[in-house]
Order: sequence, then structure tokens, then C-alpha cells
Amino acid sequence: MLVSTLKPWWSWMQKPLLHSFIRAITTLTPIPPHTFLHLHNPSDSVIYLKNREIDAFIKLRNLNAALAVFHTTPLRDTVTYNLIISAFRNQPNHALRFYAEMGLRGIRESPTTLTSVIAVCTNAMFFKEGVQVHCRVIKFGFTCNVFVGGALVGFYAHVGECGVALDLFDELPERNLAVWNVMLRGLCELDRVNVEDLMGFYYPRMLFEGVQPNGVTFCYLLRGCGNQRRLEEGKKIQGCVLKMGLVESSVFVANALVDFYSACGCFVGARKCFEDIENEDVISWNSLVTVYAENNMLIEALEVFCVMQVWRKRPSIRSLVGLLKLCSRSGEHCLGKQVHCHVMKFGFDEGSVHVQSALIDMYGKCMDIESSVNVFECIPKRTLDCFNSLMTSLSYCDAVDDVVELFGLMFDEGLVPDGVTLSTTLRALSVSTLASFTSSQLLHCYALKSGLGGDAAVACSLVDSYSRWGHVELSRRIFESLPSPNAICFTSMINAYARNGAGKEGIAVLQAMIERGLKPDDVTLLCALNGCNHTGLVEEGRLVFESMKFLHGVDPDHRHFSCMVDLFCRAGLLHEAEELLLQAPGKGDCFMWSSLLRSCRVHKNEEVGTRAAQVLVELDPDDPAVWLQASIFYAEIGNFDASRQIREVALSRKMTREIGHSLTEIRQ
Repeated sequence: MLVSTLKPWWSWMQKPLLHSFIRAITTLTPIPPHTFLHLHNPSDSVIYLKNREIDAFIKLRNLNAALAVFHTTPLRDTVTYNLIISAFRNQPNHALRFYAEMGLRGIRESPTTLTSVIAVCTNAMFFKEGVQVHCRVIKFGFTCNVFVGGALVGFYAHVGECGVALDLFDELPERNLAVWNVMLRGLCELDRVNVEDLMGFYYPRMLFEGVQPNGVTFCYLLRGCGNQRRLEEGKKIQGCVLKMGLVESSVFVANALVDFYSACGCFVGARKCFEDIENEDVISWNSLVTVYAENNMLIEALEVFCVMQVWRKRPSIRSLVGLLKLCSRSGEHCLGKQVHCHVMKFGFDEGSVHVQSALIDMYGKCMDIESSVNVFECIPKRTLDCFNSLMTSLSYCDAVDDVVELFGLMFDEGLVPDGVTLSTTLRALSVSTLASFTSSQLLHCYALKSGLGGDAAVACSLVDSYSRWGHVELSRRIFESLPSPNAICFTSMINAYARNGAGKEGIAVLQAMIERGLKPDDVTLLCALNGCNHTGLVEEGRLVFESMKFLHGVDPDHRHFSCMVDLFCRAGLLHEAEELLLQAPGKGDCFMWSSLLRSCRVHKNEEVGTRAAQVLVELDPDDPAVWLQASIFYAEIGNFDASRQIREVALSRKMTREIGHSLTEIRQ
């Protein structure tokens, strides 16, 4: 175990720090500013000097000194709070506390205040708090302010509410280039927005209003085309970029072109765009390394990585993380160690959270959990990302009890779990022998109190966890509480029904998923087939299997064939099972033919069973269990000569099975 003397993990589940600043500034009657000034009789010059002092410390990045000055002076105005809120924008809890204090003191916000607070909510994904700040914006009449309005547009676009963002965007009386770029960014990051809508937003609407695009605009447009693999539309954007000369003047646009062609799978175009850059900088080289790494092109990624160092180009965090993730996916343990050496050489092992997390994940995915733990223990300041990476690695290596223990250690170090943490811990609890149904309930309560109950990953883990304990009704309630479940959520619910023998309900969820316009993948359809298999729904299973290729464009693999063979065998449709087996990749494996042979013994089908026994022996002649199963089948159908011959062949090959044994521990 990682930690031997920890308290039970639920003892760290204290109530999280809730952002209750809105309650303070909306339900209390604020003291008018003139009353505050009258009570304390402040001097404007003193406030001005203190603000200058706070600003100087902030510019020197000495937040402790700035905070000390802030706390030692009772004379504060809007500028004072604007400075301190902006300084703590990377610490959202602190920033929102200062905003709450500002409201309690009766100091009215300015557009700068609201813009800073909205930016804090945007970066921290505080949806409820951001909506409440929006109410303050409306109350004080700042909706027409281009900076406040632009910040709100960016906030709603960032949290995925592009409909609200578009409404606010349309209501702005004035829209500068920055607001247009913010809106374009939000649109291009949404998978459900068509490229036609994105291009229509740029042309003719943006150009009709006389707003001239810049390099950032084209970067977002290229990203949107790349995300949906729209090669032709992206080439049109490239024509505009070349016409404006942005490739030569902006390395970011040049790199965006490389990323666009890579996302579309056109690596020749990506390489050509890279070679067309006259003065390739570090970003260009690292971009190409990352592109190859993200598309599992190991040889090409290593080639560019080596050449860039020959040209004395320093690898960036992005390229190193890309190589580490490639090693994780491919299980290249030796190469991962070499990349780790480069990480230490360039000093990224102590200064980059992303690299640390990628190293922990890489060793875990390569089943070297000891090295993964060593990297974690050598980190000077452990962050939430590092904890999440180690928990994921432990879970991947089936060290589920250590995952639960690490969850308690997080609280001991003062870290607040996020959706990834809770999701990983819930998965560990559902399979741990030391956990119980109550453990999942306690973690569910914490998820609700911390506002993470609506997180898709957490909800899916809860659905899976409750279904493993047999409480499929609780799984259904959680699923139905989601406002807009994605394909993964539907898959989890279908699997929950399948696990508990409710095949018809799983088929109904699959149908609802299709009606919503979500496309099921191979895992979703496999879960639906499993539900049919466990419930004996032959016709429904046959329909799902036949619709895979023609309706959903999914090629069935050996898992789907195995599930259908088992379904036919249970129903006694042995001839159909045999025909399907002959259509499977490689004409089936030992498990499928073994399942068919067992069913032939149950249903006394000598014809199909004889063929199945012959194929089974040919597929795996070195497995003694195969010979034993075939021998027993021939004996049961009365062909004792064939049964004896098979046993003699097995004995001549000196085949023996391991004898099972059990251990009993006696406590003295």
C-alpha cells in the first residue's frame, strides 16, 4: 500500500469551499459608498498611494506582500479590489472571496471588476457563479459595455452554451475584433457546430460589418475545419491566409496550417506547410513533432525530434508530452525512459505539471507502476493533475485499493478533487474487495455537495458503480438527471441494464440515443448485444447486429461475433451459430467454438458438435482442455472409440492440466 497509516478515506471528505459570494452581495443590503466614506473618513490620496503600492508588488509577482498591504489598510476603493482580484485570477476561490468582500463593504463594481470576475469564472469553469455575475451585469446596466459583454460571450462559449453566447453577441451594440475572435473560438470548439455555420459566421457576416480578420481569426477557422476534417474548406481559408501574407508574418498561422493538415490526415500537406516556413522557430519544429506523435507515427516523430536537436532547436513541453503520450498508447517502455532522460536534461521534470503527469501516466500504462510512484514521490509540489495521473495508473494496473488510499492522501495535502478524481475513485470502489455499497453512496454525496454530480464522467462512473452493486434503479435516476447526456453516458446506462439482465430496457435506451442524433460506437453496440444475450432476446440481438454495418457504419469484430454466437447457442440455434462463426474474422477463435461445442452437448446436437470438436482441436492443439472437452463430447454422444483415441493422443503428447488447489489461512 502507498500509505500505511492513513485514516479512512471518507474522513477527509470535508465540505468543500463553496462559492457563496453571490448570496452575500445579493441578499444583503449594501452600504452606500458615501456612508462608508463618511464612517471611515478616508483620504483619496492615501487610497491612491496604497493602490500604487499594491500594484507595484503585483508587478513584482510578490502576492504575499501585496496581500499584506491590502489587509493592513482599511481604506479601499474599487481600484483596490480590481487589483487584488486580478492578481488572484489563477486562484479562483480567493478571487471570488475578495469579490464577495467587496459587495459586503458596499463598494460597487466597475466594468473592470466584472470583466475580471467573469474571466475567473471562465478559467475555473464556475458556471453557476458566472451566471450570477451575469445578473449583476444586468442589474448595473453594463450589458452594452463591449468589454463586459465580450467577457460574457467568452464565458458562455467556454462552458459550451454557445446559444446564449450568440444571443449576447447579437445584442452587443458594438463588436470589436476581439469579441468576434472569442465567438469564433467558442464555435470552432463545439463538435455539433457545422463548418458551414462557422464559415458563414466569418463570411459574409464578419466582413459585412467591416471587421478585418487577423491571424488569430484564421487560426480558429483552421482549427474548426481540422476538428471536422473538412479539407476543402480549410484550403479556402489557406488561400485567404496566403493572399494576406500571414504565413510569412505570423508563425502561429503557419503552425495552424500544419495542425490543420495533420488533423485531416494529410501529412504530406502538413510537411509541405512546415517546409514553406522560411525561418522555422521552435514552435514550428515542436508542432510537427506533436502532430506525428498524436497520430501514432513513431518513426516520423523521432526523426523530426532528432533533427531539431541537430539544428539546436530546444524541444518544448508540448512535444515531450506528445512523445510520452505516444509511448503510453503503444507501450514503448524503453523509448519512454529515453524521453524521460530528455525531460530531466532540459529541466522539465520539476517545472512542468504537464510533463510530470505525462511521465506518471506513461510508466503506469507501460505496467511499470513502481517507476510511476517514484516519479510522483520526487515531485516537489504535488498537484491535482499528478494525483489524477497516479490514480489512473494504479487503476490501470489493478491496484484499486491504492487508488482509494490515494484519494484520502489528496485531502491530507489540502487538494480538492475534480471530476477525474471522483470518476477514477468510483471505478476503483466498484471493483475493490474492501469497498461496499455505502462507500459509493458516500462518494456520491460528496460529488453532489461539491457540484460535480452533473459532470459526465462522474455520472457515468456512478451509473456503473451502482449497477455493479445491483442497484440499477439508482443508475437510471442518475442518468435521467443529466440535462444533456453524451454517447458515453448512454453507453454506461445500456451496460448497466445489460449487467443486470434488463436487455429490453437497454435496447430502449439505445433507441433513445439514436433518436437524439448520437451515433453509437462499437462499445455501445457490444453492451446492447450483451444485454440481449443475458436476457435471451434473439430477434432484438439479430437486429442490432445486422444494423451495425449498414445503419451505424461499425464493422463487427470478434467480440460482437462471440456475443452473437453465445446468444444463438443459448437459444439452441446451433446451425445459425455455426454459420455466423464461419463469417467471423479468422473463422472464429477457440472461445467461440468451445461455446458452440458446450451448447451441442446441452442440446444433444451430434452433427454440429462433431464439426465443432474437429475445428476446436485444429485451432489449439496444445491446450489439454480442448482435447478433454472434445473427448467428453464424443463420450456423451456414444462414440467411445473417438473419445478413447483423443485421450490416447493427448497422453502421447504428455498433455496434463494444472490441478486446482485452494489455500486456507489459519490465524493462530
